[in-house]
Amino acid sequence: MDIPPSPAAPENNPDMADAAPDPKAPAVIRREDYAPFAWLVPEVQLDFDLGLDATRVVAKLTVVRNAKADPSPTIRLNGDDIVPLGVSVDGEPTLDWSMDGSDLLIPLSAEAHEITIATQIDPSANTQLMGLYASEGMLCTQCEAEGFRRITFFPDRPDVLSVYTVRMRGDFPVLLSNGNLVAQGTCEDGVPWAEWHDPWPKPSYLFALVAGDLVANSDRFTTMSGREVALNIYVRAGDLERTGHAMESLKASMRWDEEVFGREYDLDLFNIVAVSDFNMGAMENKGLNVFNTKYVLADSDTATDADYDGIEGVIAHEYFHNWSGNRVTCRDWFQLSLKEGITVLRDQLFSQDMGSAAVKRIADVRVLRGAQFPEDSGPLAHPIRPDSYQEISNFYTATVYNKGAEVIRMMRTMCGEERFRAGCDLYFERHDGEAATCEDFVRAMEDGAGLDLSQFRLWYSQAGTPKLSLRLEHEGDAATLHVTQEVPPTPGQPVKQPMPIPLQIALFDRNSANHNGEKLLTITESQASFSFSGYPKEPVVSVNRGFSAPVIIERDVAQEELVFLAAHDDDPFARYEALQDLVVGHLKAAVNGTLDEAAHAEGEAAIAKAIGAVLTDDALDDLMRGELLVLPSETYLAETIPVADPGAIHAAREGLKAHLGRVLAADFHALYDRAEKVPFSLSAEARGARKIKSLVLSYAAASDPAKAAELAAQQYAKADNMTDRQGALMVLCGLENDAREAALKDFYARFTGNALVIDKWFALQASSLHPRVLDHVEALAKHPDFTMKNPNRVRSLHMAMAYNPHAFHDASGRGYRMIADLILALDPVNPQTASRFVGQLGRWRRIEPVRSAMMREQLERIAAVASLSRDTREQVDKSLG
Repeated sequence: MDIPPSPAAPENNPDMADAAPDPKAPAVIRREDYAPFAWLVPEVQLDFDLGLDATRVVAKLTVVRNAKADPSPTIRLNGDDIVPLGVSVDGEPTLDWSMDGSDLLIPLSAEAHEITIATQIDPSANTQLMGLYASEGMLCTQCEAEGFRRITFFPDRPDVLSVYTVRMRGDFPVLLSNGNLVAQGTCEDGVPWAEWHDPWPKPSYLFALVAGDLVANSDRFTTMSGREVALNIYVRAGDLERTGHAMESLKASMRWDEEVFGREYDLDLFNIVAVSDFNMGAMENKGLNVFNTKYVLADSDTATDADYDGIEGVIAHEYFHNWSGNRVTCRDWFQLSLKEGITVLRDQLFSQDMGSAAVKRIADVRVLRGAQFPEDSGPLAHPIRPDSYQEISNFYTATVYNKGAEVIRMMRTMCGEERFRAGCDLYFERHDGEAATCEDFVRAMEDGAGLDLSQFRLWYSQAGTPKLSLRLEHEGDAATLHVTQEVPPTPGQPVKQPMPIPLQIALFDRNSANHNGEKLLTITESQASFSFSGYPKEPVVSVNRGFSAPVIIERDVAQEELVFLAAHDDDPFARYEALQDLVVGHLKAAVNGTLDEAAHAEGEAAIAKAIGAVLTDDALDDLMRGELLVLPSETYLAETIPVADPGAIHAAREGLKAHLGRVLAADFHALYDRAEKVPFSLSAEARGARKIKSLVLSYAAASDPAKAAELAAQQYAKADNMTDRQGALMVLCGLENDAREAALKDFYARFTGNALVIDKWFALQASSLHPRVLDHVEALAKHPDFTMKNPNRVRSLHMAMAYNPHAFHDASGRGYRMIADLILALDPVNPQTASRFVGQLGRWRRIEPVRSAMMREQLERIAAVASLSRDTREQVDKSLG
């Protein structure tokens, strides 16, 4: 079935051993070509002599022939930008080895051997931030997906599991690796050393090492069986006071995983290290999680409420990987969603339990629609378990993570919480200590939860977001819901089979605004009908309650029915969805030019009535009220239109926002005045109040800029927390007035030296609605604090602009050129980060012709560069089709 990471391996494809692929056409790795590796590596000993500019690595591998694999007289050890300084087999130096591209080939004659390889690397020159690299005077690693091969030669694939012993010496006060600390001390020359041992077999992508001048927030956790676990969060000295929330999140995660999934931690230590330079959010290395500082450091003066939520969720996500990813890992990288889909679901459920389940669900769906739906409808569409790739880092996508979570959530919806837990228990029991597949998980859910998932497996193999067309027919006392399903064609999959879709609905009585219970429908065919009796009057249908399936719902619903649901639906997500549908329907018609003056006024009045009800509904808490007040994003609106005009969408949305701000001004400002009186705390009430204040300011900015500037300046001056300060500055950044410049200058001066907060300063300007936003971005790219070497800083400026439709889709095409320029400049430095910008240009087919041509032109300009990395080359080629 699936593939080896090294497609040219002699034991798998001898004809490819000497092939030198064209750099414009990297080798395609296919899932169907998978074969077990010919050699097992049960034990690994690593010896590091650490230095920022030169680190020497001696790796000793115990290798044994794999009886389940085709035999091979040669072992292929993957390498990347390293050369062997020496090779020994069974203790004897040998010259009987060769290089095949970047890989080391060693002939082996017996059933078992001990291989020793010495390498030397320069961490300070590693701008890719993969493997072992230097970050502001410390050393750290990032090995997922294929970074270990940049440290030493190894079968760098997830199905080779080894027990690691690591010894390191270096002039660093703190020396960390996976597992438990065995011994530590000081060498005769005064240099510190430490030895670590991880008793749990793991793949090379979970290896970790950190060395630096660090301090720790230390605590303890007692597991459900009574074991004491030492917890440490390592940071630089000046950051220690901002680790309290991360530690509390870690302990809450450990407790929740025991209570909800029965998973207990399995080492004596759990360490987290915060790193400034990091390509991802965090990494779940066994026992030694390495985190982007963004997801560790927080206090009320420097972190927003969203930052607190992000830290809690990411801490949980990486901890939950200890079982769903580490104890049970992936057989190959095509199974990435095996570990990420279930772990994203687990962190979502955790966050729901820690706060408002309704608000969290809406936030997760907003992310899915903003990132994954566009992926599903574009040239980079792929199933959650892909069939091929050229560069694995390109599959760390919203499809694999977020849609993968939705697919597993659907299983949970179909079988219920108790049976879902039984299926998960069986999965962990069956595959503990193994490298498993998505099919293994599905089979465990079938056996443990009693589900028939034969057809459901299509969710793993078919790309694209299913569309359901709904029509309600009423006759006598019977209501019949007719459902038509379509899975649109995607690259490589022009024809799709019907998917099994669990759809939760409720039928509301128009007079009482009640319903007689929720119903779970399962759509398995292209067309289906469901009849319900006992409805003398035509009911109002609430559909996809709780967002039970990641689908697009298309139905012709009268405005008054959407207003009814927005006011009365007892499912928080469905209520939110009704309001979104009401707004989307109006804005689509406005953009398409199908509304006359009277219809336009009628639509605005209906939306104002629904929003007004939200503003004055005393039964709503402010966190939920805030979600209901957020208009559909321009990105989501563009997804609902086959060929979108970003300029028209922006104008229509801002026009509606201005109208609502004017006609509901009294209610908006009354709400603001009430929220302003709530003192700061981390309670749900206070967080909701802060959320409301920023939303009111955004409506005021569209309808009464002078009043918005006055209120925002006052809020900024009085702010005693980052949420209020950032909310005010966000609004000021989009306005042309003296208060804007004064606030930006004050913010920068106040937080100079705090990299995470200065990231906010960059991002707020790049994501603003200011008419000269692109001028600001160009100037900020030349700012002394901007650097291409730090992924957080690049994302804070350029990603913020790329995801700002007002800036990116500027009619001149300037935004497209700026992102193309960035990709070309960043690709030689950090290709993994550079490649993540390509997708925005890749949306050219869904954009109106003039902008579309300019977007394609920039893609072709990038494609013309012969030296592109594999990461960027694959994304560009697929985007051009």
